[in-house]
Amino acid sequence: MDIDTYINSPLPCDAELGEYFRDSPALTIFEIGACEGEDTIKLRRKFPEAKIYAFEPLPKNVGRMKKNYEKYSAKNIKIFELALSDKNGTAEFHVSSGHPDDQPKTDKWDYGNKSSSLLPPKEHKKILKWVKFNQDIKVRTRRLDSFCKDESIKAIDFAFIDVQGAELMVLKGAGDILKNIGMVWMEVEAIELYSGQPLKNDVEKFMLGNGFVKINDTVDNISGDQLYVNKRLYKKQIGLFSRVIKRIASK
Repeated sequence: MDIDTYINSPLPCDAELGEYFRDSPALTIFEIGACEGEDTIKLRRKFPEAKIYAFEPLPKNVGRMKKNYEKYSAKNIKIFELALSDKNGTAEFHVSSGHPDDQPKTDKWDYGNKSSSLLPPKEHKKILKWVKFNQDIKVRTRRLDSFCKDESIKAIDFAFIDVQGAELMVLKGAGDILKNIGMVWMEVEAIELYSGQPLKNDVEKFMLGNGFVKINDTVDNISGDQLYVNKRLYKKQIGLFSRVIKRIASK
């Protein structure tokens, strides 16, 4: 794997985004857990007129993110060096590192920096033994509703969340603005990769209870992704997504 290959591959929910937001170019997009900005660059390419906010608490990743945005001409992306969570303040952040034995050494892709989390690792250590968690740092945390209030943001069209088990911490920190988030893509686990993390059933119960409909699910016996749509905002469009998913599956 290298960053060029990754950036030129589609987003995990690319088809659904393309169908639904085809006529809505001026979106507000939050990428939460942006790592080195790889997916932010994809989002910028797909939605050149969108307002994009990228959140990443690890200083080293933020530095790489800025370089990648410049290299790939991903402009007008607002970067925030913090972890969105359910509390304002600071928290321990468990930093991942390492390199798989079966992959050649390269400076074009960092395999080890994509598992850092606000939650301490648990089963992750058994499943991916090459990933190490040898460093904890203090990071600044922010509730989503507090952030949006300060930035005068009333609604979020799309939230792209990959925070290694802390996804519901982000969404619980959204408070009342959760009802104004149109679509949510997030990584979801079937086992406790991180200590105390909510699992698939917990995530689904929370999202259903807050008015979201699950329209795609790739979670296997370990992990995967789920895509949700706010049915209060987009009730008439739920059928559209069902047709898109069927068409994708038939290819």
